[in-house]
Amino acid sequence: MAKKKKPEDALQPVLNIGMVGHVDHGKTTLLERLSGKWTDTHSEELKRGITIRLGYADVVIRRKKDGTYTAQEEEGAEIVRKVSFVDAPGHESLMATMLSGATLMDGALLLVAANEQCPQPQTREHVMALEIIGLKHLVVVQNKVDLVTEEQALKNHGQIRAFLKGTAYENAPIIPLSAQHKIGLGNLLRAIEETVPTPHRDPSKSPIMFVARSFDINKPGTAFDKMLGGVLGGGLRQGTLKIGEEIEIRPGYAAVEKNQQVFKPLATKVAGLNTGGQDVEEVGPGGSIGVLTSLDPSIVKSDKLAGAVAGHPGSLPPVWYDLALKVTLLERVVGMEEKLAVDPVKMGEPLMLNVNSAATVGIVNEIRKGAVRCKLKLPVCCDVSARLTVSRRIGNRFRLIGYAEIQPGK
Repeated sequence: MAKKKKPEDALQPVLNIGMVGHVDHGKTTLLERLSGKWTDTHSEELKRGITIRLGYADVVIRRKKDGTYTAQEEEGAEIVRKVSFVDAPGHESLMATMLSGATLMDGALLLVAANEQCPQPQTREHVMALEIIGLKHLVVVQNKVDLVTEEQALKNHGQIRAFLKGTAYENAPIIPLSAQHKIGLGNLLRAIEETVPTPHRDPSKSPIMFVARSFDINKPGTAFDKMLGGVLGGGLRQGTLKIGEEIEIRPGYAAVEKNQQVFKPLATKVAGLNTGGQDVEEVGPGGSIGVLTSLDPSIVKSDKLAGAVAGHPGSLPPVWYDLALKVTLLERVVGMEEKLAVDPVKMGEPLMLNVNSAATVGIVNEIRKGAVRCKLKLPVCCDVSARLTVSRRIGNRFRLIGYAEIQPGK
């Protein structure tokens, strides 16, 4: 028997809310309590108990007759809006994935465990990254209050407030809750409603999609005539996409011309669209989306196109193989227990650069007053106005050390 559709099934999520914070502070558990979906589905994620790739889940926020909020279907509760949550990794070795996902976020939940000292290294790194990309709306979730006494919870609350002082989020609400026991979820939903507005988007603009995931949905053994094309997952930042439209994907695929590796745009058609768990004919900006293409699934499997940009042919930003950057360094390396000063950028060093949903490594081959030029290992597609985060390898990890702006025409 076909599952009966509910009114909220037809709704497209109107914004993306990121879930960030130190590893094992409860991001994935909280999202499961809100949405009923466990986002750690990759086999390594299940074995290791951490989020490796970006996970997505949609939540319908409802207001009950007494003015309280719930994510559950209840009689008399009116639908306020539908939102997509992006579960970003907290583990230090996966910061590039978190930074790539940050540009898909309209707001964020910062999870802090009440039973640990605040801030933890990745808590500090995530807040710094959100500031760098210009995210304005943050709600702090003081999770695991069931594991501490009231006195310990108040001490931890004071640590959080002291940590945020002087940042863009010093007045952010702090919501104590227990995701494990589903306590305080209504207060969190109220804080989201009061803190994270639905952004104004212009659907008349040419569509720009940041691709965060790409994958093959065909099961092993699927007959050739039954196979579906590759799927792109991510966020539509502007415009609309419709089934049947031609789209272009940049940077695209690697080719060799005159003994040089170059990237050629991929051309395909939109064969299907999914948002909010439903197949639709058209999608607009807001929330996470899935785009079924006519591409050979082998081209997109295993996130091969993650970091790409998709849109109408001829309307996408330029592709950069090297970048002249105005780099602004932080005073101290972010994400480390000890306070380590950031040294100047050096010739020949590799820097991890994150822009939009892409992560690449740039090798510094020129340093001038006020500018650094990097040769990119993988090209990126982005506007001149885009802001990049800059990380340096320290030990065996890339650590956030600053941000950069593209110097046009250099």
